[in-house]
Parts: sequence; structure tokens; C-alpha cells
Amino acid sequence: MKNSNPTADEIYLFNQGNLFKSYEMLGAHIVEENGQNGVRFSVWAPNANEVRVIGDFNGWQGKLNSMKKIDKSGIWTSFIPNVKGGDNYKYEIVTNCGEVLHKADPYAFWAEVRPKSASCVFNINEYKWNDKKWNKGKKKEQDIYNKPQLIYEVNLLSWKRKEDGSLYNYRELADILVKYVVEMGYTHIELMPVCEHPFDGSWGYQITGYYAVTSRYGSPSDFMYFVDCCHQKGLGVILDWVPAHFCKDAHGLAQFDGTPLYESEEIKGWGTMKFDYGRPEVKSFLISNAVFWFDVFHIDGIRVDAVASMLYLDYAKEHGEWSPNQYGGNGDLNAIALIKQLNEVVFSYFPQALMIAEESTEWPLVTGPTYAGGLGFNFKWNMGWMNDSLSYMEKDPLFRSGVHNLLTFSFMYAFSENFILPLSHDEVVHGKRSLIEKMPGDYWQKFANLRNFFGYMISHPGKKLLFMGGEFAQFIEWRYYETLEWKLLDFEMHRKFKEYVKDLNRFYRKEKAFWELDQGWEGFQWIDCHNNQQSIIVFLRWSKSAQEFVVVLCNFTPQYYEDYRIGVPQEGTYKEIFNSDLEQYGGSGKRNEKKIVSEEVECHEQPFSLVITVPPLAYIVLKKVKEIGNHFKRKNNSRKKTRRGGY
Repeated sequence: MKNSNPTADEIYLFNQGNLFKSYEMLGAHIVEENGQNGVRFSVWAPNANEVRVIGDFNGWQGKLNSMKKIDKSGIWTSFIPNVKGGDNYKYEIVTNCGEVLHKADPYAFWAEVRPKSASCVFNINEYKWNDKKWNKGKKKEQDIYNKPQLIYEVNLLSWKRKEDGSLYNYRELADILVKYVVEMGYTHIELMPVCEHPFDGSWGYQITGYYAVTSRYGSPSDFMYFVDCCHQKGLGVILDWVPAHFCKDAHGLAQFDGTPLYESEEIKGWGTMKFDYGRPEVKSFLISNAVFWFDVFHIDGIRVDAVASMLYLDYAKEHGEWSPNQYGGNGDLNAIALIKQLNEVVFSYFPQALMIAEESTEWPLVTGPTYAGGLGFNFKWNMGWMNDSLSYMEKDPLFRSGVHNLLTFSFMYAFSENFILPLSHDEVVHGKRSLIEKMPGDYWQKFANLRNFFGYMISHPGKKLLFMGGEFAQFIEWRYYETLEWKLLDFEMHRKFKEYVKDLNRFYRKEKAFWELDQGWEGFQWIDCHNNQQSIIVFLRWSKSAQEFVVVLCNFTPQYYEDYRIGVPQEGTYKEIFNSDLEQYGGSGKRNEKKIVSEEVECHEQPFSLVITVPPLAYIVLKKVKEIGNHFKRKNNSRKKTRRGGY
């Protein structure tokens, strides 16, 4: 990383909104100048009358270290000798009204542990990485879309704590958390925001230090060690990133130089400030920040939070509280331009990056390329699937037949974007209940329903995300202030459920049909989507090999069937390769123990059919293991009308 006085070229690009590594110019950099070791401080505060550096090194007396303004750039800079790593500091800003503000450095690499709020000098270049093998493998990866992707979403504050209630640090988490996630079969870990934030109850989404990894769990080098360990274990790292808004805390970005510098307005109902996306220096700040986490911390992806609040001028506003854009629409043209440029820049530096949008509306082409009018992300959370499927699963099985469309509608648009199916933290808080508690029925049925639902999710087109605690069926809602209920694993059903999720994850990763053609209709085919009376769906997932496909059946009622006929496209001998109703998972043990030979009996508009056992509230998968004859037929039109299943 470059450490020097800001250059004219850097300043020009910064003021134009096109300096994409502005963290190399601004902030506090340990350097040697004129034979002296010290720190070069640089900060953007264009409307300040005076800026000073205060800190441990000068007794917090700002008049000892005034900064010099660089022409009309708005940037103030100063070299202070003998300042070293670990020293705390702030900027003392004298506004044009004479008010004196004490502000944390927007580009600081580290900060004091809350509730303290000073920035800390840190040498961001000191860590020695050991993830060359991981990075080399990523560069060889040509297709990130048709690969398995299982994401485990984590809040570091509450995943697990020590017996005395204290927090594990990054290096300790690199051992226990990374080991756990790998053993459970996940491909990626997604961390809720780890940028510095003052209030635990914001879950990290109200940030004061965008370039500072939170000191709650250690230093930047400690977090680098965590990411390094993830990579060495074959685990990708995704960070939640929040360019939509920031908090109003006095030491943060709000009214930074006595004027609304970073912000454009307050977001109604949130009590936070919306970034000014039309301001060039704010663009440099935000785009550089995304690049920073990839560049400096080697992360593999970011999930951009609350994209809808950025896109719409009328977001959370009533009639008369907003004005349309120049074309008469409600799109925020500055935010749209920023998002497109953000994705273009990140992919120019890191072609294999995951750029994930949490976008909750029907905005078109979120994952479309920018040259075609899209926003340029490569993945989007499928909020429609999440809302519909959870609404369906909450229904008593007696009434599911009347809302069958909630189960099947998502397949109509499954390939309109590159989707991730999220069961995130937002679905298990604020009275929404935990996933297991959402399920209807008695104790046994709750677990059976959730096993079935997870099987449906794993087989549905799209990548997968599950929030921590869901993998062992935690009953209470997530609470950010306390650890997950790991003691539940003392109970048999929770232990069995955890083993089920582990086996399901491994099964998904093993079977290419679930992800090898995950982005188009050629990888999916309905067998029966119309059987609302029995609340059963049957479909195929295809791999690139025409001979390798799986037959998926989900039974969403407690009814058990011994002779249920389903259509299949190929003649052969089939075998049950997965069943959520096995006793080892807490099920009733109903299964297809023997191999099943197809019959030349048409069913569901397929030339052959199987007669199978269908367990109650269960997910089963069948696979052809042996050819019979030379018959072969494959259909790709999943929207074609099919007949109801056999009785």
C-alpha cells in the first residue's frame, strides 16, 4: 500500500469521484519522511475553518498539531513525527460557525473498543498471508454461477461466547467457528457487519468506521488471520456491507465538518443518514471502501444491505415528501449510477468477486450487466421465495392445499435473476419466531416440517443461505446480546436435526444436478406441480450429463403413501439416495429400501413411471442407477401441464 503525501493526481481523481483506492491517500499512514518515522494524517473536510490532530502523542491538545489545507481540494494533511502504531487520535475540526468537533477518522484502520470512540493508528501491511493456494484456485475458476454455494450467516457477537460471557476474539473464532462451519459442509461464511459501530443493538448496520474492522474481537491483523484460516480450510468469506446509511453519533460521519458532508438526508423511521450519492468524494469513499475489503482483507464477496432504500427516491416516504427525478420517475439516478460504477470497479479489480444485492422489490436486471441496463450485481437475495415459502410452511397441512401457489410460484421467475435463497437473521427476530417455531404441528411434526422445508430449499434452483442456529433448530428467536442455545444439542431431536443439515449440505455438494445447470431451465423440469390436494410436488434437477439427474419429491402433509406413482423421463432402475424421514434424523423410518424398476406406464406426461413409498412430511430424492433398454426421453419445458400424482 502506498504511503505518502497526497499527490495532485490522487486529489483530482478523488474530487472527481474516481479514486478507487482513496484509503491509500487519506487516513493515518505510518511513514518515514525526511529521515523521521511518524504518521501522515490526511482528512477531507472542505468546509472546516481549521483542522487539528489530537491524540495520545500530544496530550489531546489540538493546537500543537494543526493541519494544512491543500489548495481547494478540501483535504487537510499533516506529518507528525514519532507517532506510532497503537496511538489513539481524532480530528479536532473548527467549523465555519466556530464550533469545535472531535471526529473519528473516516479512513481509520482501527478504533478503540466501544464505548470509547477514538481512532487508532495501525500498520495495515504487517500481516503475512498464507492463502496463495486459495487465491490461485479462485483465479482459475471460470464459472461461479454453476457451482455449489452454501452460505452460513453469522453474528460474531452472539454465535458463541465463553463460559464467563466474554467474547471470543478473531483468532479464537478462526479455530472454533471456522472448524464448525467447515464440518457442517458450508462453502461460505457470511459475517454480519464487522465495520466499527458503537451500538451492539444495531447488529453492525449503523457504522462509524467503514475502514476499521471492529475492535470488539481484536485487531485488523487478527481479522486477517481469521480470513486466512477460512481460505486455508476452503471456506469463502462474505461481508455484509452498508452503503445505504450511517448513524448520527457525534464522532461519526454526520455533520463531519459542521455541514452535511457525507449525507443527503435523514431516512424516515430509521434515524440514520442517507449517503449523498451524487457527491464525487462520497463516491470515492464508498467505492474505495468496497475495494478495500477485497484488497486488504482478501474477502471473497460483499452482500450490499438495503439496496431498495438506495434505489428509490420515495423509499419510506409519503406522498408530497419526495420529488421525482428528471424523467418523472422515482429512481434515485445518483444511487443507480453509483451502484453500477461500484460493481464495474470491483469486477475490474476482482473478477471472481461475489457482489450480492439484498434488494426486496421487483427492480429489473439487478444481476444484469451494466452494459445491458442492469445494476451489475452477480447475485441477488430472493426475498419473494423467502416470503412465500415461509408463509406456506407456517400453514397447517390441512390448509396448505389452498395456498399451493406459494410453494410453486417462485419457480416461474427462478431464472430471471441469479438468486440466493435466504433464510437470514431478519426472519428470526422481532416476534417473527424461529424457523422451528414457525412450523405447525406437535413436537415431532415441527422437526419433520423443517427437515422437509430445508430439503425443498436445497433442491430449489438458486444458491442457499442459512442464519446460525437454524442448523440445530433453535426454538427461541435470535438475541444479539446472548449466545445461541448450544445446550439444545443435549436433546436427541436437536442433535439429529444438526446431523440432518450436515448430511443435506454434503448431499447437495455431491450431487451435480443441484448446481451444475443452476442458472437456466435446462437444469430444472417439473414432473408434477399441480397436486395441491395432496400437497405434493415432484420435479427433476438435471446435470450437464443427460444421464445424471435426480427426482425430488416433497410431501407437505403427514399422510403416508405406500403406492404412489410418479412419472420419470427415462427407463431404468432407480434408487432412493436421500430421505428426510430416516430414524437417524428423527423421522418415522418410512423409506424406499429396495431399488425401484421403472414401468412403461405413462404418468405426468412422462413415458415411464415409478411406484414408490412417500413418507409423511418428508423430502426424498431418487436417482437412476441402472439402464434398462435404449429408451431415452428428456423434456426441458418445465411449464408444460402435468397430471396429478397417483393415489
